[in-house]
Amino acid sequence: MVHEQLEILVSEGSLKRGAAAKEGISNLISSGKARLEDAKNTDLSDESRFDLAYNAAYSLSLAALQLTGYRSNCNRYVVFQSLEHTLDISKENVRILSTAHRTRNLAECEGGAEFNEQTIEAIIRAAEEISARLPCPRDEGKDNGA
Repeated sequence: MVHEQLEILVSEGSLKRGAAAKEGISNLISSGKARLEDAKNTDLSDESRFDLAYNAAYSLSLAALQLTGYRSNCNRYVVFQSLEHTLDISKENVRILSTAHRTRNLAECEGGAEFNEQTIEAIIRAAEEISARLPCPRDEGKDNGA
């Protein structure tokens, strides 16, 4: 299936076409789901929870992109923006993840980011929407009783 908007990103050099290994996709989904669960642990610092939620969302988003037959040129922002076309994720959740990306960059480059419960919970909800639309890695390659 050709995705017109993703093909525009290919022509601009932001994405490339290419099938990913099923094992790699499965690993991204498993890692994303594990991080998502860890992000819900309120005993952790807000900074740790933000990092876990953000990276969970990224792993799951990257898996979605690869399942669609595209690969990233290591641009996390483009991966998040692609969600609207790979999984039909709500624009609100794409905006939340784009904002989280800017916060992450600020934290890593300037050390000046603030993390709060409301932002963390929004990222977790966005990652949960992504996770719910992806196949369960344990189910890949099973016969499903047929």
